[in-house]
Amino acid sequence: MLDYVAGHDQRQFAAGGTIIEQGDAMAEVLVLISGEVEILRDGVRVAKASEPGVVFGEMSALLGGKATATVRALAEATLAVIERPREFLMGHPEASLYVAELLARRLDALNKYLIDVKQQYEGHDHLGMVDEVLEALMHRPRPRAKR
Repeated sequence: MLDYVAGHDQRQFAAGGTIIEQGDAMAEVLVLISGEVEILRDGVRVAKASEPGVVFGEMSALLGGKATATVRALAEATLAVIERPREFLMGHPEASLYVAELLARRLDALNKYLIDVKQQYEGHDHLGMVDEVLEALMHRPRPRAKR
């Protein structure tokens, strides 16, 4: 991914700086060049990332929605900016595959987590919610593309 963003503009963030705010409109995708960031969902840290090439904002770009998480710099961080991300991904199939693999890994991890929760609490009435989430993840229809 780093090869594809080599010529793109870059932004630097000081430690503690907010890179993406959950709920904000996203018009671009960001790629970590250097540094360390944390990803928070509803104020809860769900991940840390320091590997160059990690992508942020791809879900908003692909689904046309707002940012689903906050990304904050834990140490000074540099990120490449991909403006017009849908156009970029359509023009770079290898980058699109990279993003698809990233999303597939995240979905696989979430599925494993939900299965683990379900197995741990088997027999408890409140687990119907886990079944509903798994069903939605496995069979959610693709919305029509915006034109």
